[in-house]
Parts: sequence; structure tokens; C-alpha cells
Amino acid sequence: MEYNLFLIGLIAINVVISFKGFDDLSFFRKYQFHVGSIRSGEQIRMISSGFLHVDIGHLAFNMLSLYFFAPVVYGILNNFSFILIYFASLIFGSLLTMIFHKDDYSYSAVGASGAVMGIIYSAILLDPSLDIYFFFIPIPIPGYIFGIGYLLYSIYGMKAKSDNIGHTAHFGGAIGGYLFTLMKKPSLFMDNTFMVVILAIPIIILFVMAKRGKL
Repeated sequence: MEYNLFLIGLIAINVVISFKGFDDLSFFRKYQFHVGSIRSGEQIRMISSGFLHVDIGHLAFNMLSLYFFAPVVYGILNNFSFILIYFASLIFGSLLTMIFHKDDYSYSAVGASGAVMGIIYSAILLDPSLDIYFFFIPIPIPGYIFGIGYLLYSIYGMKAKSDNIGHTAHFGGAIGGYLFTLMKKPSLFMDNTFMVVILAIPIIILFVMAKRGKL
């Protein structure tokens, strides 16, 4: 992969802030996503929480996913679009989390998953043939299978509520990446209609489940 200052910078910021949070619980609590604190005026948490992680495994998974998918986005679009989609997805993830949990003042979460999910969705839209390789799986996984599977796992995480990971933000991030990529490259509606439709399915499932009170 070609060296990219913007990608390396984002990974470095995530690593530094996350490790600070690992070692300093007061720092972690001050900047994590927390509905009660945000509603009392601490909106910075909607951004800062996207650079904190639960543990090294959580951080590593998000940064590896970003590392693999980001080159497609800045390679086909440009660095500005890559950064725009990353932060738009982060913000969409936080906004959707607030919508879903606005009355649960004790709800808290952390993770770059929303921003990373936006980059994943963007990359899949831009390059449907994208394959992902994992060290422990001997065959490539189609990028769209990974992306959809990640979102379906997020539905499970939202229902289980057994960790501090921002599963709801995954969906908000996916929506952000999906919309902003189509805005930047509307020709995808014609050139890649199948992927535009299939990537919308898990997002629609989420809102149907929410409407029916299944989350």
C-alpha cells in the first residue's frame, strides 16, 4: 500500500488517544460518548469518543480495517474526500446513537467503528471487487460480505448491550459513508446499481427493527 500521510495520521491519533484512555480512567470517562453528559452540553464527546477504544483488540481491529479499506477511498476519490467521509461518518454515528439512546442518560460507548464503517461502505461502493484477507482465513472474503456481516453483527451487539462498544455508531457511520460517497460520485447509481441496493439492505433492516421495537 502506498504511504499516505492522512491515513497514517488518523491511525496515530487513534493510537495515542486510545492508549491515554487505557492508562487514565478519568480521561477515558471525560471524553467517552455519554448521553447524559452530551445532553448537558458536552458535545465534544460526540467527536472525542471516536478516538477512544475499549481495549487493544478493539483498537487493532478498527485500525486494521481502516488500513485495508482507506486506500480505495483516497485512491479513487482524493485525500480531502477521504477525510470528509471519515469525519462525516463519525458524526453520523454519534448522531444516530443519540437518536436511539436519547432517553438513556447512562448510555456510554467508545470506538472509531462509525468512522471506519463509513470508510468500509465507501470503499465497497467504489470498488465492488474488493477482497479482504485475514491471516487465519486461507481464502479472500468479498468486501461487501465483510461490510454487511459487520453491520449484522452490530445489530446483535445493539440487542445484547454487553459491552462499551458503539454498535449503533456502526450504522450511523455506514449511512454517512454511503450517502457522502454517492454524493461525491453519483455515477455509482448507474455503474454499480447492484451494490448500491445491496448495501442499503442492512440499514433498512435496522430501521425496520427499530420501528417495531426489536432493538
